[in-house]
Amino acid sequence: MLNSSLRVATIAAALLAGTAFAQEITVTHAQGETVLPGVPENIIVFDLAAIDVLDALGIEIDGVPDATFPDYLSQYADLPKFGSLFDPDYEAIAAAAPDLIIVAGRSSTAYPQLSEIAPTIDVSNDWLDFRGTIENNTRLLAGIFGLEDEAESLIANLETEVAETRAAAADAGTGLIVMTSGGAVTAFGPGSRFGWIHEVAGVTPVLDDVEAATHGDAISFEFLLETNPDWLFVIDRDSGVTGENLAAATLDNELMAQTTAWQNDQVVYVEPVRAYIVNGGIQAITYMVDQIGDAFAE
Repeated sequence: MLNSSLRVATIAAALLAGTAFAQEITVTHAQGETVLPGVPENIIVFDLAAIDVLDALGIEIDGVPDATFPDYLSQYADLPKFGSLFDPDYEAIAAAAPDLIIVAGRSSTAYPQLSEIAPTIDVSNDWLDFRGTIENNTRLLAGIFGLEDEAESLIANLETEVAETRAAAADAGTGLIVMTSGGAVTAFGPGSRFGWIHEVAGVTPVLDDVEAATHGDAISFEFLLETNPDWLFVIDRDSGVTGENLAAATLDNELMAQTTAWQNDQVVYVEPVRAYIVNGGIQAITYMVDQIGDAFAE
């Protein structure tokens, strides 16, 4: 039997351990503040960029949306599904009793309903500060689990890739970002959904006044020939959504053949699932910045 002093010490230690385990965590995110009762164990995530970050940090996820996962996140396709990115299955989520729900971007409008079920945070990225919000969200998610050092290592790796790519882009000439979808072509400029190619990777825009619409500013091939960028950065939406590569066939015509980018083989097909579906995440942006840097180095 424990003596009285040892028994008191044991009870005190147990109380301290219980207090530490149950310590609240306040998370400030895109839609306010959420208080977590402790480190979450059962996590449902409705954003692929957030899954990208949690994967990089080694955090286990318990549920995901029904979505297209890139190869590097393919293991999450086998997890339980709780609806889609746009339409969560609220009843199934409630039955799963998660400790934390994460939304962003496409799923962010479901925040009010989800936050009534369980603690919910919104880690949406800002197109006007794409790299900054990715880094901040990496730190935010890492902080919940006490993985601050791991987050800083991931961010330092991104910063190295950005510095190398920006150095290569400085003398590479002008660029234009386009998305192909169902035979149509739209353009994106600085401050847009894919404007990070200019702001993060350092590519000089061939023009600045492109409408920052979600699916781009509709353009013609005559427009592409007239603006004539040195580099063309292509987001193949069809490939990102269905896996069917249609961008090269869409762009292969007489007008495109006269452009500098086409003649000099300076058309870069940015990895489509990372660019269009994930559209964020520390691993995805690091990969794409490196891809662009490699294209300049060839």
